[in-house]
Amino acid sequence: MASRNAGGESREFGEFGEMREQIITPRANGRAVLTNGRGRSGGVVQKPVRRGGTTKGSGSAVRAVLSYLPFVGKILLAVIAGILIFAGYRAAAAASFFEARRVDVTGTQRISTDEIRNVVRRASSATGVWRADLQGISKEVEALPWVRKAIVSRVLPDGLRVRVIERVPRAVVRTSAGKFVWVDEDAVSLGQMAPSDQMPTFFIRGWDEAGANDARAENRERVQKYLEMSRELATLGLSERVSEVNLGDPHDIRALLAGDDAQIEVRLGERNLGARLERALRVLDEQRSTPMGSFITYLVASQDGKITVGHRADAPPARVENGASDTGQTAAGPTEIDGRAPTSVSSRNKTESQSKKNTRPVAGDDHELRQKAKPPAEQKGETRPRRVM
Repeated sequence: MASRNAGGESREFGEFGEMREQIITPRANGRAVLTNGRGRSGGVVQKPVRRGGTTKGSGSAVRAVLSYLPFVGKILLAVIAGILIFAGYRAAAAASFFEARRVDVTGTQRISTDEIRNVVRRASSATGVWRADLQGISKEVEALPWVRKAIVSRVLPDGLRVRVIERVPRAVVRTSAGKFVWVDEDAVSLGQMAPSDQMPTFFIRGWDEAGANDARAENRERVQKYLEMSRELATLGLSERVSEVNLGDPHDIRALLAGDDAQIEVRLGERNLGARLERALRVLDEQRSTPMGSFITYLVASQDGKITVGHRADAPPARVENGASDTGQTAAGPTEIDGRAPTSVSSRNKTESQSKKNTRPVAGDDHELRQKAKPPAEQKGETRPRRVM
Protein backbone atom coordinates (compact mmCIF):
# COMPACT_ATOMS: atom_id res chain seq x y z
CA MET A 1 0.00 0.00 0.00
CA ALA A 2 1.37 3.41 -0.92
CA SER A 3 0.57 7.01 -0.05
CA ARG A 4 1.85 10.30 -1.40
CA ASN A 5 2.28 13.52 0.69
CA ALA A 6 2.26 17.11 -0.45
CA GLY A 7 6.02 17.31 -1.07
CA GLY A 8 5.92 14.58 -3.70
CA GLU A 9 7.26 11.93 -1.39
CA SER A 10 5.77 8.53 -1.71
CA ARG A 11 5.50 6.10 1.07
CA GLU A 12 4.88 2.41 0.61
CA PHE A 13 3.94 -0.01 3.27
CA GLY A 14 5.49 -3.40 3.10
CA GLU A 15 3.99 -6.79 3.59
CA PHE A 16 4.28 -6.61 7.41
CA GLY A 17 3.26 -3.01 7.71
CA GLU A 18 6.65 -1.33 7.65
CA MET A 19 6.83 1.82 5.70
CA ARG A 20 9.14 2.38 2.74
CA GLU A 21 9.94 5.80 1.49
CA GLN A 22 10.32 6.46 -2.26
CA ILE A 23 11.26 9.69 -3.96
CA ILE A 24 10.23 10.39 -7.54
CA THR A 25 13.11 12.17 -9.27
CA PRO A 26 12.26 14.04 -12.47
CA ARG A 27 14.50 13.70 -15.60
CA ALA A 28 15.23 16.03 -18.41
CA ASN A 29 12.97 14.21 -20.79
CA GLY A 30 10.04 14.75 -18.53
CA ARG A 31 9.83 11.22 -17.14
CA ALA A 32 10.15 10.43 -13.48
CA VAL A 33 12.09 7.63 -11.90
CA LEU A 34 11.30 6.23 -8.51
CA THR A 35 14.23 6.12 -6.12
CA ASN A 36 14.42 5.05 -2.58
CA GLY A 37 15.66 7.14 0.19
CA ARG A 38 19.28 6.27 -0.34
CA GLY A 39 19.28 7.71 -3.88
CA ARG A 40 19.64 4.37 -5.78
CA SER A 41 17.51 3.59 -8.72
CA GLY A 42 14.68 1.21 -8.01
CA GLY A 43 13.65 -1.79 -9.98
CA VAL A 44 10.23 -0.52 -11.00
CA VAL A 45 9.88 0.32 -14.74
CA GLN A 46 6.80 2.01 -16.00
CA LYS A 47 5.63 1.01 -19.50
CA PRO A 48 3.20 3.00 -21.66
CA VAL A 49 -0.20 1.48 -22.22
CA ARG A 50 -0.94 0.53 -25.89
CA ARG A 51 -3.87 2.36 -27.29
CA GLY A 52 -6.19 1.08 -29.93
CA GLY A 53 -8.15 -2.11 -30.35
CA THR A 54 -5.81 -4.16 -32.70
CA THR A 55 -4.69 -7.47 -31.26
CA LYS A 56 -1.20 -8.93 -31.56
CA GLY A 57 -2.27 -12.08 -33.58
CA SER A 58 -4.08 -10.31 -36.38
CA GLY A 59 -1.23 -7.84 -36.95
CA SER A 60 1.33 -10.61 -37.31
CA ALA A 61 -0.74 -12.42 -39.95
CA VAL A 62 -1.10 -9.28 -42.05
CA ARG A 63 2.61 -8.58 -41.89
CA ALA A 64 3.41 -12.22 -42.92
CA VAL A 65 1.15 -11.96 -45.95
CA LEU A 66 2.68 -8.66 -46.97
CA SER A 67 6.19 -10.10 -46.67
CA TYR A 68 5.45 -12.75 -49.34
CA LEU A 69 4.22 -10.28 -51.93
CA PRO A 70 7.70 -9.32 -53.27
CA PHE A 71 8.69 -13.00 -53.76
CA VAL A 72 5.46 -13.85 -55.62
CA GLY A 73 5.89 -10.79 -57.74
CA LYS A 74 9.39 -11.83 -58.72
CA ILE A 75 8.16 -15.25 -59.80
CA LEU A 76 5.41 -13.73 -61.91
CA LEU A 77 7.85 -11.34 -63.56
CA ALA A 78 10.24 -14.20 -64.38
CA VAL A 79 7.45 -16.26 -65.95
CA ILE A 80 6.28 -13.35 -68.05
CA ALA A 81 9.84 -12.57 -69.18
CA GLY A 82 10.40 -16.21 -70.16
CA ILE A 83 7.23 -16.25 -72.25
CA LEU A 84 8.24 -13.04 -74.01
CA ILE A 85 11.75 -14.33 -74.71
CA PHE A 86 10.44 -17.64 -76.11
CA ALA A 87 7.94 -15.85 -78.31
CA GLY A 88 10.66 -13.53 -79.56
CA TYR A 89 12.96 -16.48 -80.24
CA ARG A 90 10.31 -18.26 -82.29
CA ALA A 91 9.57 -15.13 -84.24
CA ALA A 92 13.22 -14.35 -84.87
CA ALA A 93 14.10 -17.91 -85.87
CA ALA A 94 11.24 -18.07 -88.34
CA ALA A 95 12.09 -14.75 -89.88
CA SER A 96 13.81 -14.50 -93.23
CA PHE A 97 16.68 -12.76 -91.46
CA PHE A 98 18.13 -16.21 -90.55
CA GLU A 99 17.53 -17.90 -93.88
CA ALA A 100 20.59 -19.85 -95.11
CA ARG A 101 21.94 -17.74 -97.95
CA ARG A 102 25.63 -18.69 -97.75
CA VAL A 103 27.06 -22.23 -97.53
CA ASP A 104 30.87 -22.37 -97.40
CA VAL A 105 32.43 -25.78 -98.22
CA THR A 106 36.10 -26.64 -97.68
CA GLY A 107 38.22 -29.80 -97.99
CA THR A 108 36.77 -31.19 -101.22
CA GLN A 109 38.83 -32.57 -104.10
CA ARG A 110 36.80 -35.39 -105.64
CA ILE A 111 33.22 -34.59 -104.63
CA SER A 112 31.29 -31.64 -106.06
CA THR A 113 30.87 -28.68 -103.70
CA ASP A 114 27.56 -27.82 -105.37
CA GLU A 115 26.22 -31.23 -104.39
CA ILE A 116 27.10 -30.56 -100.75
CA ARG A 117 25.55 -27.07 -100.85
CA ASN A 118 22.29 -28.50 -102.20
CA VAL A 119 22.13 -31.02 -99.36
CA VAL A 120 22.77 -28.33 -96.72
CA ARG A 121 20.23 -25.87 -98.13
CA ARG A 122 17.57 -28.54 -98.39
CA ALA A 123 18.16 -29.67 -94.79
CA SER A 124 18.03 -26.10 -93.37
CA SER A 125 15.25 -24.63 -95.50
CA ALA A 126 12.51 -25.19 -92.90
CA THR A 127 14.48 -24.18 -89.81
CA GLY A 128 16.83 -21.43 -90.89
CA VAL A 129 20.38 -20.99 -89.66
CA TRP A 130 19.41 -20.27 -86.03
CA ARG A 131 17.50 -23.52 -85.47
CA ALA A 132 19.37 -25.72 -87.96
CA ASP A 133 20.14 -29.29 -86.78
CA LEU A 134 23.89 -29.30 -87.33
CA GLN A 135 24.34 -32.96 -86.39
CA GLY A 136 21.54 -34.04 -88.73
CA ILE A 137 23.02 -32.04 -91.60
CA SER A 138 26.43 -33.65 -90.97
CA LYS A 139 24.91 -37.13 -91.26
CA GLU A 140 23.22 -36.24 -94.54
CA VAL A 141 26.47 -34.93 -96.00
CA GLU A 142 28.38 -38.01 -94.77
CA ALA A 143 25.93 -40.21 -96.70
CA LEU A 144 27.51 -38.95 -99.93
CA PRO A 145 29.92 -41.51 -101.50
CA TRP A 146 33.26 -39.72 -101.09
CA VAL A 147 32.61 -38.01 -97.72
CA ARG A 148 34.11 -39.70 -94.67
CA LYS A 149 33.34 -36.94 -92.14
CA ALA A 150 31.54 -33.57 -92.29
CA ILE A 151 31.70 -30.83 -89.63
CA VAL A 152 28.90 -28.21 -89.90
CA SER A 153 28.88 -24.90 -87.99
CA ARG A 154 26.75 -21.71 -87.96
CA VAL A 155 27.93 -18.38 -89.32
CA LEU A 156 25.22 -15.99 -88.12
CA PRO A 157 23.07 -14.48 -89.31
CA ASP A 158 22.59 -16.28 -92.63
CA GLY A 159 25.53 -18.67 -93.23
CA LEU A 160 26.59 -22.28 -92.66
CA ARG A 161 30.12 -23.64 -92.93
CA VAL A 162 30.91 -27.28 -93.88
CA ARG A 163 34.39 -28.78 -93.49
CA VAL A 164 34.70 -32.08 -95.35
CA ILE A 165 37.18 -34.94 -94.84
CA GLU A 166 37.08 -37.10 -97.95
CA ARG A 167 37.61 -40.83 -98.23
CA VAL A 168 40.85 -41.96 -99.84
CA PRO A 169 40.62 -44.70 -102.50
CA ARG A 170 42.97 -47.54 -101.60
CA ALA A 171 42.07 -50.40 -103.94
CA VAL A 172 40.03 -51.34 -107.00
CA VAL A 173 37.59 -54.25 -106.75
CA ARG A 174 36.41 -56.29 -109.70
CA THR A 175 32.76 -57.14 -109.02
CA SER A 176 30.90 -60.23 -110.17
CA ALA A 177 29.37 -58.11 -112.96
CA GLY A 178 32.83 -57.23 -114.26
CA LYS A 179 32.82 -53.62 -113.03
CA PHE A 180 35.87 -52.01 -111.46
CA VAL A 181 34.97 -50.07 -108.29
CA TRP A 182 37.12 -47.96 -105.98
CA VAL A 183 37.02 -48.80 -102.24
CA ASP A 184 38.68 -47.18 -99.23
CA GLU A 185 40.31 -48.79 -96.19
CA ASP A 186 36.88 -49.12 -94.52
CA ALA A 187 35.64 -51.22 -97.47
CA VAL A 188 33.25 -48.44 -98.54
CA SER A 189 32.43 -48.38 -102.24
CA LEU A 190 33.37 -45.03 -103.82
CA GLY A 191 32.10 -45.51 -107.35
CA GLN A 192 33.38 -46.97 -110.58
CA MET A 193 36.90 -46.36 -111.77
CA ALA A 194 37.03 -43.68 -114.47
CA PRO A 195 39.20 -44.06 -117.59
CA SER A 196 41.26 -41.08 -116.45
CA ASP A 197 42.01 -42.60 -113.01
CA GLN A 198 45.47 -43.92 -112.32
CA MET A 199 45.35 -47.71 -112.53
CA PRO A 200 46.59 -49.58 -109.43
CA THR A 201 49.25 -52.26 -109.73
CA PHE A 202 46.71 -55.06 -109.30
CA PHE A 203 43.03 -55.55 -108.50
CA ILE A 204 41.00 -57.39 -105.88
CA ARG A 205 38.71 -60.30 -106.62
CA GLY A 206 36.49 -62.28 -104.27
CA TRP A 207 34.58 -59.27 -102.87
CA ASP A 208 31.46 -59.94 -100.78
CA GLU A 209 28.73 -57.81 -102.35
CA ALA A 210 25.95 -58.71 -99.86
CA GLY A 211 26.15 -55.38 -98.06
CA ALA A 212 25.48 -56.80 -94.57
CA ASN A 213 27.51 -55.93 -91.49
CA ASP A 214 29.34 -59.27 -91.57
CA ALA A 215 30.19 -58.73 -95.21
CA ARG A 216 31.52 -55.25 -94.44
CA ALA A 217 33.81 -56.67 -91.73
CA GLU A 218 35.14 -59.40 -94.06
CA ASN A 219 35.69 -56.90 -96.86
CA ARG A 220 37.59 -54.65 -94.46
CA GLU A 221 39.87 -57.61 -93.70
CA ARG A 222 40.36 -58.17 -97.43
CA VAL A 223 41.43 -54.56 -97.92
CA GLN A 224 43.96 -54.88 -95.10
CA LYS A 225 45.38 -58.06 -96.69
CA TYR A 226 45.57 -56.27 -100.03
CA LEU A 227 47.45 -53.31 -98.53
CA GLU A 228 49.85 -55.63 -96.72
CA MET A 229 50.55 -57.57 -99.90
CA SER A 230 50.98 -54.35 -101.90
CA ARG A 231 53.68 -53.12 -99.53
CA GLU A 232 55.56 -56.44 -99.59
CA LEU A 233 55.46 -56.76 -103.38
CA ALA A 234 56.54 -53.15 -103.85
CA THR A 235 59.53 -53.75 -101.57
CA LEU A 236 60.52 -56.87 -103.55
CA GLY A 237 59.86 -55.24 -106.93
CA LEU A 238 57.22 -57.82 -107.90
CA SER A 239 54.11 -55.63 -108.18
CA GLU A 240 54.15 -55.54 -111.97
CA ARG A 241 54.08 -59.34 -112.22
CA VAL A 242 50.67 -59.61 -110.55
CA SER A 243 47.43 -58.77 -112.31
CA GLU A 244 44.86 -59.58 -109.62
CA VAL A 245 44.73 -61.06 -106.16
CA ASN A 246 41.84 -63.34 -105.23
CA LEU A 247 40.81 -62.69 -101.62
CA GLY A 248 37.61 -64.72 -101.61
CA ASP A 249 39.17 -66.85 -98.86
CA PRO A 250 41.53 -64.75 -96.71
CA HIS A 251 43.22 -67.99 -95.59
CA ASP A 252 43.95 -69.11 -99.17
CA ILE A 253 45.08 -66.01 -101.05
CA ARG A 254 45.80 -66.49 -104.74
CA ALA A 255 47.75 -64.20 -107.04
CA LEU A 256 46.92 -64.13 -110.76
CA LEU A 257 50.00 -63.28 -112.78
CA ALA A 258 50.25 -60.65 -115.51
CA GLY A 259 51.70 -60.44 -119.01
CA ASP A 260 52.80 -63.71 -120.64
CA ASP A 261 52.00 -65.58 -117.40
CA ALA A 262 48.38 -64.39 -117.27
CA GLN A 263 47.04 -67.96 -117.31
CA ILE A 264 49.02 -68.94 -114.19
CA GLU A 265 47.77 -68.74 -110.63
CA VAL A 266 50.02 -68.76 -107.54
CA ARG A 267 48.49 -69.98 -104.28
CA LEU A 268 50.09 -68.19 -101.36
CA GLY A 269 48.17 -69.21 -98.24
CA GLU A 270 47.67 -66.39 -95.69
CA ARG A 271 51.13 -65.47 -94.36
CA ASN A 272 54.46 -64.28 -95.79
CA LEU A 273 52.81 -63.46 -99.07
CA GLY A 274 55.71 -61.56 -100.60
CA ALA A 275 58.36 -64.18 -99.76
CA ARG A 276 56.19 -67.04 -101.03
CA LEU A 277 55.47 -65.28 -104.29
CA GLU A 278 59.14 -64.53 -104.81
CA ARG A 279 60.06 -68.23 -104.46
CA ALA A 280 57.21 -69.30 -106.74
CA LEU A 281 58.21 -66.85 -109.46
CA ARG A 282 61.83 -67.99 -109.30
CA VAL A 283 60.76 -71.61 -109.84
CA LEU A 284 58.37 -70.55 -112.61
CA ASP A 285 61.10 -68.70 -114.48
CA GLU A 286 63.31 -71.78 -114.30
CA GLN A 287 60.53 -74.14 -115.41
CA ARG A 288 59.63 -71.96 -118.37
CA SER A 289 62.71 -73.16 -120.22
CA THR A 290 61.67 -76.83 -119.93
CA PRO A 291 59.30 -78.68 -122.32
CA MET A 292 56.63 -78.58 -119.63
CA GLY A 293 56.95 -74.81 -119.11
CA SER A 294 54.18 -73.85 -121.51
CA PHE A 295 51.72 -76.21 -119.78
CA ILE A 296 52.05 -74.76 -116.28
CA THR A 297 48.71 -73.52 -114.87
CA TYR A 298 49.34 -73.01 -111.16
CA LEU A 299 51.96 -73.04 -108.44
CA VAL A 300 51.48 -73.70 -104.73
CA ALA A 301 53.93 -71.95 -102.40
CA SER A 302 53.95 -73.72 -99.04
CA GLN A 303 55.12 -72.33 -95.74
CA ASP A 304 58.16 -74.64 -95.61
CA GLY A 305 59.56 -73.31 -98.87
CA LYS A 306 58.36 -76.10 -101.19
CA ILE A 307 56.84 -75.10 -104.53
CA THR A 308 54.36 -77.42 -106.26
CA VAL A 309 54.00 -76.89 -110.01
CA GLY A 310 50.72 -77.94 -111.66
CA HIS A 311 50.17 -78.54 -115.39
CA ARG A 312 47.23 -78.68 -117.74
CA ALA A 313 45.48 -81.95 -118.34
CA ASP A 314 46.63 -82.03 -121.98
CA ALA A 315 50.31 -81.74 -121.06
CA PRO A 316 52.53 -84.45 -122.65
CA PRO A 317 53.99 -87.15 -120.39
CA ALA A 318 57.20 -86.19 -118.68
CA ARG A 319 60.26 -88.06 -120.03
CA VAL A 320 62.33 -89.75 -117.36
CA GLU A 321 66.04 -89.88 -118.10
CA ASN A 322 68.59 -92.19 -116.51
CA GLY A 323 72.03 -91.24 -117.69
CA ALA A 324 72.06 -91.25 -121.50
CA SER A 325 69.16 -93.66 -122.04
CA ASP A 326 65.45 -93.19 -121.55
CA THR A 327 63.70 -95.56 -119.18
CA GLY A 328 60.15 -94.58 -120.04
CA GLN A 329 57.51 -91.91 -119.68
CA THR A 330 55.18 -90.91 -116.87
CA ALA A 331 51.97 -88.97 -116.97
CA ALA A 332 52.24 -85.27 -116.30
CA GLY A 333 51.20 -84.27 -112.78
CA PRO A 334 52.06 -81.86 -109.99
CA THR A 335 55.78 -81.54 -109.44
CA GLU A 336 57.25 -80.56 -106.10
CA ILE A 337 60.37 -78.42 -106.15
CA ASP A 338 62.38 -76.91 -103.34
CA GLY A 339 61.94 -73.18 -103.82
CA ARG A 340 64.43 -72.16 -101.15
CA ALA A 341 67.41 -72.47 -103.53
CA PRO A 342 67.87 -72.11 -107.30
CA THR A 343 66.93 -75.30 -109.16
CA SER A 344 69.48 -76.94 -111.46
CA VAL A 345 68.71 -78.96 -114.60
CA SER A 346 69.74 -82.26 -113.01
CA SER A 347 67.56 -81.63 -109.98
CA ARG A 348 64.64 -80.81 -112.24
CA ASN A 349 65.08 -84.09 -114.13
CA LYS A 350 65.30 -85.97 -110.86
CA THR A 351 62.18 -84.27 -109.62
CA GLU A 352 60.27 -85.08 -112.81
CA SER A 353 61.31 -88.75 -112.57
CA GLN A 354 59.65 -88.93 -109.16
CA SER A 355 56.44 -87.16 -110.18
CA LYS A 356 54.55 -90.48 -110.39
CA LYS A 357 55.33 -91.23 -106.75
CA ASN A 358 54.63 -87.70 -105.55
CA THR A 359 50.95 -87.75 -106.37
CA ARG A 360 50.15 -86.03 -103.11
CA PRO A 361 51.99 -82.70 -102.84
CA VAL A 362 53.27 -81.52 -99.51
CA ALA A 363 52.41 -78.03 -98.27
CA GLY A 364 52.69 -76.19 -95.02
CA ASP A 365 49.07 -75.02 -94.73
CA ASP A 366 46.32 -77.60 -94.26
CA HIS A 367 43.95 -75.48 -96.26
CA GLU A 368 46.31 -75.51 -99.21
CA LEU A 369 46.44 -79.30 -99.11
CA ARG A 370 42.72 -79.41 -99.70
CA GLN A 371 42.91 -76.87 -102.50
CA LYS A 372 45.85 -78.19 -104.52
CA ALA A 373 43.92 -80.77 -106.45
CA LYS A 374 41.43 -78.16 -107.64
CA PRO A 375 42.10 -76.71 -111.09
CA PRO A 376 42.58 -72.96 -111.27
CA ALA A 377 39.56 -70.81 -111.93
CA GLU A 378 40.75 -69.94 -115.42
CA GLN A 379 40.32 -73.57 -116.54
CA LYS A 380 36.58 -73.29 -115.91
CA GLY A 381 36.07 -70.74 -118.63
CA GLU A 382 36.42 -67.57 -116.54
CA THR A 383 38.09 -64.57 -118.07
CA ARG A 384 40.06 -61.81 -116.43
CA PRO A 385 41.77 -58.69 -117.77
CA ARG A 386 45.42 -58.97 -118.70
CA ARG A 387 47.72 -56.13 -117.89
CA VAL A 388 49.54 -54.75 -120.88
CA MET A 389 53.24 -54.83 -120.03
